Amino acid sequence: MPEKARPDSERLRVAIDATPLLGTRTGVGRFCQGALQGLASHAELEVDAFAVTWRRRHWLSPLVPAGVGVRQRAMPARPLHLAWAHLPGPPVEWFVGGAEVVHGTNFVVPPTRRAARVVTVHDLTMVRFPELCDRASLRFPRMVHRAVADGAWVHTPSRFVADEVVEEFGVDPGRVRVVYHGVPYGDVPPPDAPVAAPLPAGTSRYVLAVGTVEPRKDYPGLVRAFAAVADAHPDVALVMAGADGWGADAFHEAVDASPCRHRVVQLGYVADDALVRLLAGAEVLAFPSVYEGFGFPPLEAMAAGVPVVASAAGAVPEIVGDAAVLVAPRDADALAGALVSVLDDGGARAALVEKGRCRAARFTWEACGAGLAELYSDAARAR
Repeated sequence: MPEKARPDSERLRVAIDATPLLGTRTGVGRFCQGALQGLASHAELEVDAFAVTWRRRHWLSPLVPAGVGVRQRAMPARPLHLAWAHLPGPPVEWFVGGAEVVHGTNFVVPPTRRAARVVTVHDLTMVRFPELCDRASLRFPRMVHRAVADGAWVHTPSRFVADEVVEEFGVDPGRVRVVYHGVPYGDVPPPDAPVAAPLPAGTSRYVLAVGTVEPRKDYPGLVRAFAAVADAHPDVALVMAGADGWGADAFHEAVDASPCRHRVVQLGYVADDALVRLLAGAEVLAFPSVYEGFGFPPLEAMAAGVPVVASAAGAVPEIVGDAAVLVAPRDADALAGALVSVLDDGGARAALVEKGRCRAARFTWEACGAGLAELYSDAARAR
């Protein structure tokens, strides 16, 4: 039976920055959506979402799940972010009312008057690989350092990132909490559902890559690897699902220079409902990142019964375990060989599919919500 709601006076009020829900849904947006869903059922919490925006704040209410409130005044993003980067205020309670815990979900947690603070650090790409980051992202380390120096707790989506945070920022390990994300997609279309990708003439199967086109993903390397795959499998196309980010020119140049460019399908951003079908129809997911703090696409593919070939980069080995074929980052030859092996070996493919389903089932938003709820309680008691 569901737990009875507690009186408001006994509930822990948490204000969560849900700005990433607005606009194109990235991995951080998927985390926000899933975390709010996982938290909404916790009767001991009163969860309110807010967005740091002036004009788009009214867009938030329809995007949050049932059980999550939206309570805030207008928050002009540019002046507030400028102030929060250099000053100990204004406190976020001015805009969201009284709260006992404030959770910054994307590297930045606003200053507070009394509330405990939690900041999610998704990865440290901007520290480990600054050349792979845009200018805005390079400001995050300074803001994280300022927050933890002022007593903020840190949430990370993997042990790999937690260890990096402790090393880089000198944070007390007891104030860094690993809470894994869940798998964004639970509904898998039937096997006879139409293929969601417009495949080139002469092809009937596809290798799929999902994610924003940016240097960290090493999609130019994937395009080079696909040339060898294409030679061995004339019926296979490469389908890219992801909006152009900064540095996308290198990817487009690699496609233009590829001898099999006519078999590379560039879909751009794909909405969640279409992405479910796109994943389910793929022969294999390629995930060739240089660095990752978590990595949603491999788990999404596993949940859909699709084998995964990924680079052993950052937290990827921790997340996928033995349920994916791992290759060295930036090794196009190894990536091509692994993709061809999965396409050719039905037995290996079946084993990966079975392991993948079991692996993905470990990552749920219910578990994420429970872990975050425990973190909020600990942070509130310690303030």
